[in-house]
Amino acid sequence: MKIARPFASNSARLVSVHHHAASFLNHSFTVFGYPLTPQQVLFWIGLIFCLTPWASPPVALGLGLLVALVMGNPFATQTHKYTSKLLQYSVIGLGFGINASAAAQAGRQGFIFTIATIFGTLVLGYGLGRWLGIERKTAHLISCGTAICGGSAIAAVGPVLQAEKSQFSVALGTVFVLNSVALLAFPALGHALQMTQNQFGLWCAIAIHDTSSVVGAASHYGDQALQVATTVKLSRALWIIPVALGTAFLFKTPGTKVKLPYFILGFIGAMLLTTYVPALRGAGAVAAQIAKIGLTLTLFLIGTGLSMEMIRKVGVRPFGLGIILWVLISATSLWVILHTVA
Repeated sequence: MKIARPFASNSARLVSVHHHAASFLNHSFTVFGYPLTPQQVLFWIGLIFCLTPWASPPVALGLGLLVALVMGNPFATQTHKYTSKLLQYSVIGLGFGINASAAAQAGRQGFIFTIATIFGTLVLGYGLGRWLGIERKTAHLISCGTAICGGSAIAAVGPVLQAEKSQFSVALGTVFVLNSVALLAFPALGHALQMTQNQFGLWCAIAIHDTSSVVGAASHYGDQALQVATTVKLSRALWIIPVALGTAFLFKTPGTKVKLPYFILGFIGAMLLTTYVPALRGAGAVAAQIAKIGLTLTLFLIGTGLSMEMIRKVGVRPFGLGIILWVLISATSLWVILHTVA
């Protein structure tokens, strides 16, 4: 007598459904003389939605993640190519909405936090990496991404380390996943703890990795939080240069070039113009508003870059290192900010 195998049957049925869904999403049809697939149409619908007033940075990121995990990104090559440029132009545009005096005050306030958390994270990352048995270059990349500014720091320090592609992928994947969690969770935590705009902006700049997610979370919280977070995070990003030079010394890789994040200079220039040239303030306000929309689009494109393959490549121990560093820096900085910052 044969024994029924319902689990095998259900598995085969799921594979069949997945195959038919994939076939439908990639089936081409013509619209106004242009070949399109349902996958491409849905991608464009999500992108256009991010231009509307109903889209916020967390919503845009969540929508991008949904697109990536459910149907895949049909324009993966193009979105990867343009995402960093769109982020840089958006950050420069945000400078037109920030007063230089307020930014200088926020920068001074965050200076001690910046030094303490960067060096504390790098030292802790080295020790935890050895304890977890993680390859030294991978551990250092994850530590730099957590300490300074996520993917930008990894991209700058990686060539100095002469890191392999697999090491880049693991570090970027770890930071990307934690960025996504932070962008969605931090505003809710800030409201639950009744944090002021100043406190929340400073916390975002210290505890969230990438500039895009920092600005996205802070803009969702309020304009003052956005000003503080953007200023402190970009001043923090300048530490890429000394950290990269220190990395070259520690890993004995002389003669390597360190890439300067020039868009930060553009942000400073925009901020000075709108502060000290009153005639430009009206146009500056418009530019800052357009930049916020650009940031929302950036986060949608970043979300579409996630894939299950990226998550699988990360591995348990490197991801564990990223989580431990992130939780420690988030919890410690939160406690200090709540007790010392108004």
